[in-house]
Amino acid sequence: MILQALHELARRESLIPDPDFEVKPVAWIVRLDAKGKLMGISGTHHEVSDSGTRKKPRFEAKVFEVPIQPKRSGTKAPAYFMVDNAKYVFGLPTPDKQFRHEEGREKSGWFYELVLQCARETGDEGAVAVERFLRAIREGRLKIDLPEEAKSNDLFAFVYAPDGDRFVHEREAVRKFWKAKRAVGGAEGPARICMVTGDEFAGTTFFPSTKKVPGGQTSGATLVSFNSKAFESYGWESKDNAPIAPAVAEACGKALQRLVDLAPPKPSSPEEKLPRLNLTLGGDSIICYWAAKDQGREFESVFQALLGVTDPAIVGNLYRSIWRGIAPPIDDPEAFYVLCLRGAQGRIIVQDWIEGTVAEAVKNLARHFADLDLVRNAPPPKERGHPEGFPLESLTSALAPRGDKRQVPAELSARIVRSAVTGVPYPLSVMQRALLRYRAEIGDEADKTDGWNARNRNDARAALIKAVINRRRRFLTGTKPFKEVTPEMDPGNTDPGYLLGRLMAVIERMQQLALGQDVNATVIDRYFSGASAAPAAVVPRLLKNLRHHAAKAKDDDQRAGMAMWLERQADEILAGIGAFPKHLDLERQGLFVLGYHHQRHWLWLKREEREALEQKARI
Repeated sequence: MILQALHELARRESLIPDPDFEVKPVAWIVRLDAKGKLMGISGTHHEVSDSGTRKKPRFEAKVFEVPIQPKRSGTKAPAYFMVDNAKYVFGLPTPDKQFRHEEGREKSGWFYELVLQCARETGDEGAVAVERFLRAIREGRLKIDLPEEAKSNDLFAFVYAPDGDRFVHEREAVRKFWKAKRAVGGAEGPARICMVTGDEFAGTTFFPSTKKVPGGQTSGATLVSFNSKAFESYGWESKDNAPIAPAVAEACGKALQRLVDLAPPKPSSPEEKLPRLNLTLGGDSIICYWAAKDQGREFESVFQALLGVTDPAIVGNLYRSIWRGIAPPIDDPEAFYVLCLRGAQGRIIVQDWIEGTVAEAVKNLARHFADLDLVRNAPPPKERGHPEGFPLESLTSALAPRGDKRQVPAELSARIVRSAVTGVPYPLSVMQRALLRYRAEIGDEADKTDGWNARNRNDARAALIKAVINRRRRFLTGTKPFKEVTPEMDPGNTDPGYLLGRLMAVIERMQQLALGQDVNATVIDRYFSGASAAPAAVVPRLLKNLRHHAAKAKDDDQRAGMAMWLERQADEILAGIGAFPKHLDLERQGLFVLGYHHQRHWLWLKREEREALEQKARI
C-alpha cells in the first residue's frame, strides 16, 4: 500500500512529467564552442536562505532537468548520459576524493561511448561538439583543470555555445536518441507483473535511492532493496523479490524524495517550490504526510502547523479550534497518509505507516490537544511568547535529558504521532520517560539561566503524563464511569497519588515562605523522587519540616497569615489521604506529578480564581 500511495502521489503532482528525465542539481556547466573547444566551466551555486542559527551563508547548486539517472552501485556502475560527475565525465579526481588513474580512464570511457553513439546516430551539432571535446581529453591533447570547489558528487552538464544557455541534452535530436535508447533497454528480459500496478513489464529495476533521509547516508538510502540473503525468499534473487516496473519505481522514488525534501522543486519549473510535507522527529526520524486526493490539500497544507503549533495565521480560523481540543465540522472521507521514516546505513526503515481519512485525522488531533491541555507553570515571557498548545517538538524534547531530542528513541516519537493521528492510547513508555525526566530536572527550575526552559519542559512532561493516564483509563475501562484528570486542579480528585502530589506542593511553598528562594537544597531537590515512589518512608519527615517552617513563618507578622492558610491546606489534603501508601505504582506516580503540578499553579492564583475552581469541582 505504501508504494501504491507513493505512485499515486507522483501521478497527482506530475512529479515525473517525462519518465526519461528527472530534476537534479547540476553544479557545473561546461560551455563548448561549435568546434568542441572549451570556453569555460562555471558554477550554478546560489545562496540559500536558512531560517536556523547558521552563521555562514549556505550555497546550493541550481536544479535542472537531466536524463534519468537510476541508482548505481559497485565498481562496474554504468555512466549516465550527458550529465555525470568528474570521474565519469573527465576521468579526473576532485580535491575531496582521489582514485586510481586507471579507474578514471575506464569510467570516463563509458561516458564517452554513450556520447559517441549519440553523435554518430544523430549527427547533432551539440552532441558532436561534446564528442570532440571528450576525444581531445582522452587522446591527451587537452588538459582540464577542475574548479577547486568541485566535489566528487557534483554533476557536470554541457552547453553548446550557439544555443545560448540550453543544455546539449535538451536538444531535440539528443532527447529523441535518449528516449529511443531507454525504450530498447526497458524491453529486455522476461515479462513480469508489477507488484504496484499489476501491469506486465520487462527489464530490470533498481529502486532509486532517496537523499536527505535523517540517519541515512549522504549518497542516499533505498526503501526497497535486497542486499543480503536474509531479505530474499522463494529462490528469488535481489530485485526479483519485489518486481516493480522501471517507470513505476522511478515514480515512487520521486514521490519519496519529494516528501522528505524540505523545499522540493516543482518538476515543471525547478526554480519554484512545492509545499513541504514533512516534520522532523528527534535527530534521525522524519514524518511525511499527504492526502490521497486534491480535495484533502487544505488539511494537508496545515497539518505541519497544527502539530508544530507555529504561526496561527497559517492554520486559519477553520482548523485553529483543534488546538483548543475542538474538532471543526469537517466530514472529508478522502484518504490521508502518514509515513514515519529513518535512515540506517544505506536503507530506509519504515517506523510507522498510518492510513485514515482527513475527517478522522482532524477529530483525533483535536482529541490529542484536549488530552494534553494543562495549566502552565512556566510564565510566558514577552520575548519568548507562549504557544497555544504543546507542539510535537516540545513533546519530543520533553522526553530527553535537558531537552536534547536526539536522545529520544525514534520509535517512541513515531508512536506519539500514531496516537495523535489515530486516537489510540499513548504508549506507557511515554509516561515512564516523562516521569523519569520530570523527577530528574525538577530542581533545574530554580536555575537562573535555564529555569524557564526547565519549567517549560516539565509542563510538557506533565501534559504527556495526563494524556497517557486519561487515554489508558478511557480505553481500558470501556463504558465504565471514571474520573479523568482535568487541565487545572481538581479539589474533588481523591486519588492518594494525586493528593500526595498536592501535599508536596504545599510543603514546598511553606519552605519558600519560611526560608525564601535562596536555599542550597530545597525539599523538592532532596525528597521529590522518594515521596513520589515510596510516600510512607518520606512524607512523615516532610510533615515535620512543614510544621517547623510554619512556626518560623508565623514569627513574622507579614507571613503569619499565609503560613496558617497553608497549614489549613495541608490538613485538608491529609484528611483525604488516610494512611500513607508504602509505594505508588506507575500510574499513581504520574498522578503525584499532576497533583503537584496543579496545586503549585493553584497556590499562586488569585483568591477569586481559586474559588471559581472549587465551585466548578462541586458542580
